[in-house]
Amino acid sequence: MSMKHIIQFRISKGEDGYYVAEGLDIPAVTQAKTLDKLAKNIQEVTALCLEGEDPSQFGLAPSQSVLINFELPQAVHA
Repeated sequence: MSMKHIIQFRISKGEDGYYVAEGLDIPAVTQAKTLDKLAKNIQEVTALCLEGEDPSQFGLAPSQSVLINFELPQAVHA
């Protein structure tokens, strides 16, 4: 089995104005008012999720990077 070296998060903007990041490879969700704060929160929640765990349980290699995808709402044309 091939282990992933990249942990993916999908970011969307909630109706309350907060950015929400959902882990696609790990069971993690976080939110923040700014993208800078969200990036820090993603680092923290990733570390917490993997703390004391064997990364291979999530299909991850021992050393990983984080990839963030941002969903842009489709523009409505009049």
